[in-house]
Amino acid sequence: MKSLGLVDIGGTTIKFAVWDGENLQHHHAIATPKTRADFFELLTAEVNQMKTQVPIVGVGISSPGAVDKKTGVVGGASAIPYIHNFEIQKELSEKFGLPVSMENDANCAALAELASGAGAGADSLAFLVVGTGVGGSLIFNHRIWHGAHLFGGEFGFMMATAKNTVSEVGTVPNALRRYQAANPEAESIDGKQLFELAAAGDAAASKEVQTIYRTLATTIYNLQYSFDPEKIVIGGGVSNNPALIPGIEAEIAKIRKQVPIASIKPEVVPCVYTDEANLRGAAVDFEQTYPEIG
Repeated sequence: MKSLGLVDIGGTTIKFAVWDGENLQHHHAIATPKTRADFFELLTAEVNQMKTQVPIVGVGISSPGAVDKKTGVVGGASAIPYIHNFEIQKELSEKFGLPVSMENDANCAALAELASGAGAGADSLAFLVVGTGVGGSLIFNHRIWHGAHLFGGEFGFMMATAKNTVSEVGTVPNALRRYQAANPEAESIDGKQLFELAAAGDAAASKEVQTIYRTLATTIYNLQYSFDPEKIVIGGGVSNNPALIPGIEAEIAKIRKQVPIASIKPEVVPCVYTDEANLRGAAVDFEQTYPEIG
């Protein structure tokens, strides 16, 4: 594999690295510019710097928003409004003087896990990113399933109850808000402490944590029996909690008892890559986009 320049566009920082085929080199982050002009200036300068370090043959980019692989336009919305709704991929390619690939950040993370992380060796997987909301990705035959409207993998929009989405009841920040609303004296606690309170026997905290487990378990069960992936990978900060997977699996076991005919036990695993996932996945996406170059 020839060397690539890699960019991970985030709302707070933009990460840069050079991919040597196995590892990230010259990995660093810079604060995200406030304007489109400054954004283009920063990326162009960084890519030019990469060119002086190694002979890169192209640039792979991880981006928020609904990335249209056919048009090179980033639709949807994100914390960086100026990257949306114009031919950004084409413009960046012209400024860099190199081929550019772009893919949604959750999809990039999923590709990284499939290539050499928690999904290595599988042909298909579902990847859930559990953060403020629940996003993710679906991969079949090593390819992202984008969907007819570029909403493939937006699991957070699924209904978890008659009134609430998966994002509303299946994430730590929302569980914490509900707990604090009922317990004003706990205003200063964080998500980690919510789980600790639940483990210590706090009934209200335990109820919120079980709601998270049950919501994610139901979502995973439904994904298993609708798309039947080989593995289901959990990403996001909460994936570092050693109690998460056992908690989800316990709820899946309850669901399977309710549906005795359900013979498949979903294989649920935590992600391997964290800060490097989007950059690594951008390299995989570039290789898939331009197989003749790699």
